[in-house]
Amino acid sequence: MATTDFHSALATATPMAAHLHRLRTEALVADCGDFFEGSGYYRLAGGSIERHLLTSLYDVLAPGNHGWPHHFAPDLHPLTVCANAVDAATGAPLFHQLRMFTIGGRRTAITAVISPAAFATIPAHQRQGHQATHPATALREVFLRHHHQVDAWILLSHSGFAADLDLAAQCPFLDVVFTGHCHSPRYAPEPVGDTLVLKGAELGAGYALAEPVGAGWAAHTCTFPATGATWPTPLAPAARQIAAVREKLTAPLGLTAETYRHSVPDRHQLLTEVAARLRTGLGVEAVILNDTALRSQQLGMVLAFGDLLAIEPFANQLVHARVPDAHRCDPHALLTHLTERAGPLAIAPDPLPTGVRSVLTTDYLATNLLGSPAHGAGLSLGQAVRHVLTDSPADDGRAL
Repeated sequence: MATTDFHSALATATPMAAHLHRLRTEALVADCGDFFEGSGYYRLAGGSIERHLLTSLYDVLAPGNHGWPHHFAPDLHPLTVCANAVDAATGAPLFHQLRMFTIGGRRTAITAVISPAAFATIPAHQRQGHQATHPATALREVFLRHHHQVDAWILLSHSGFAADLDLAAQCPFLDVVFTGHCHSPRYAPEPVGDTLVLKGAELGAGYALAEPVGAGWAAHTCTFPATGATWPTPLAPAARQIAAVREKLTAPLGLTAETYRHSVPDRHQLLTEVAARLRTGLGVEAVILNDTALRSQQLGMVLAFGDLLAIEPFANQLVHARVPDAHRCDPHALLTHLTERAGPLAIAPDPLPTGVRSVLTTDYLATNLLGSPAHGAGLSLGQAVRHVLTDSPADDGRAL
């Protein structure tokens, strides 16, 4: 059974933890990546709770672009597999390329890949010296080295559903592909030749399951049953840590601005307002922010600390970055370049004028995509978002 894209959804993790704990004796439990980052629990506890769950409930892991450094820690590195993550200088694998398990009497190889596109979204300083090679090529090489020892092949992929349909066509020796990364509405098993491609529901809502049937495999998706679910006793330390963090997350930050009260703010609309206020308030030439820096969250009358960390979970810092010379006279090309790699953008002014020399943006965009010198603006994206959501002074809460 495989989960994916949990993204530190610890506030609603009880059904998942209870079910995985109950089935550990009869099922191999895997994760397809991005178990970390995405909530205030990660921001405040630094991933310690997630690592406790992974080492207690899981047998094998694929690394994702979120939480990449955690997979090199002594407790998680032995559990992590990846066929195409290598040392950029030597080409040596960064993780075990496969793990062998016996499932239903079959010698089953569990391997994993991360797509180059997903790998490129890892903050540059976290992946320095690392490289993601072509997934299909890496999988074929692993297959040729081990096929005489293996009865069945299962892939944990952090590439996206559509990419994994193509990958299954290129690697017909795969029996099952558990996919992740994409957050798409495609879940149910889709056959590609004799290969089944499927995905469990994200954010700890469900899982994907495959089991040997006859000469092949059967697969389906399930939700974690919530009725009667209680936190497993052996995981009591994690439960206590979750409760302690939850108490901090309930701290009020102020009344929610009427525009956003009792609603789920539209990310683009919110960032557009943030960009406009930052440009006016800081007197900068231009502001460029990417919609994917924010997440959706239901807001009430009062904005809680946890609400803010749920909306901006990635601790982005705002920086002043120089626009590359090649794009200074072609703002359309600049925005196209950024949109192709980071998704929709909120910009101010709109349209972006020709000749802009520097922009206020996130440290992520500046480092990963602009590749230009940047210096801090003394303000986090979370602070700017809080200012808009509560109409509070932008310099409050510098700890954010």
